[in-house]
Amino acid sequence: MGARPSAMEIIQLAITDSSFAAALRDQLVRNAGWKVLTVDVPDPGQDGVMVLDARSLELLPSRIPKPERVVLITPNDPQHLARAWDAGVVSVIFEHDSVSTAMLAIMAARLKVPKPAG
Repeated sequence: MGARPSAMEIIQLAITDSSFAAALRDQLVRNAGWKVLTVDVPDPGQDGVMVLDARSLELLPSRIPKPERVVLITPNDPQHLARAWDAGVVSVIFEHDSVSTAMLAIMAARLKVPKPAG
């Protein structure tokens, strides 16, 4: 018997920089196993990775459930970094970083997300 197909992994993109978001989405949708959702307000109750910018992070509670699955794209600014630290975010890239760097951070965050039992 062949292996059962696994459920699609969800990746939420909540990024206000529309050109960066589009470039990142283009890279992500190349993987058929990922369901990429572009959202205005991230839903921490949804499974999967959340890719946020500083504005989107402000829309979430001060402590994010499962913060290890968050990739934050932020200015290299002490105030933004302190907010990320307080929220428990461990994957941070800066606004000037490339889409490739964001992809690496997303792949690392995916490894930290528990897989559904199948």
